[in-house]
Amino acid sequence: MKSIVFREIKSFFGSPIGYLVIALFLIGNGLFLWVFEGDYNILNTGFADLTPFFTLAPWILIFLIPAVTMRSFSDEKKQGTLELLLTKPISLWEIVNGKFLGAFLLIIMAIIPTFIYVKVVWNLGSPEGNLDLGSTLGSYFGLMFLIAAYSAIGIFTSSVSENQIVSFIIAVFLCFFFYFGFEGLATILPSFSSIISYFGMQDHYKSMSRGVIDTRDVIYFISIAVLFLSFTVFNLKSIKS
Repeated sequence: MKSIVFREIKSFFGSPIGYLVIALFLIGNGLFLWVFEGDYNILNTGFADLTPFFTLAPWILIFLIPAVTMRSFSDEKKQGTLELLLTKPISLWEIVNGKFLGAFLLIIMAIIPTFIYVKVVWNLGSPEGNLDLGSTLGSYFGLMFLIAAYSAIGIFTSSVSENQIVSFIIAVFLCFFFYFGFEGLATILPSFSSIISYFGMQDHYKSMSRGVIDTRDVIYFISIAVLFLSFTVFNLKSIKS
């Protein structure tokens, strides 16, 4: 599995994709948080707080992660190398997990430079250091689990079609539905709002952003990731047979 992970990361940085993903994420966040006027501009909020970043990041990642994962299996199918990969003496789970971890680690690399935001906001506080570190760390943990769930969805959709654009569109739709769709349904059906919201990523992500890591939230994100990775393995089994 390690060889597949390294192969994926090497392929990302062997082309402009890896650098482009990291650059787009950092530039996109930077412009909204520090340059553009609006609700996400930290300097205009009057608070030494990173809430705008953690509110904006999931929306950017809804498009960015599918752009990374859309080639995982679609490209293999298009080039005719998927059959060769499936004949290697490794299990389907190792193949899928290798692809998943490669995409996951690439997005984590894009997140790491945002730690500078913590330092900047820490210095901007009045008094200096007036920053809720518990909430900030909880939000980063929540973002990490959200990335895992998005990546698993993207890996699954890439195994569905050899057309990368189709894989991208399906992944964006599913990520959007799981993050925002259940919240929308909850507003339509207020009598069942608490139950419906529980099945959405946004509810669990916001819960972790409060600084309390609840095992129910962790189990939820792990379950979503395992579910879609299982779908991917099942799909590859049908191709292999």
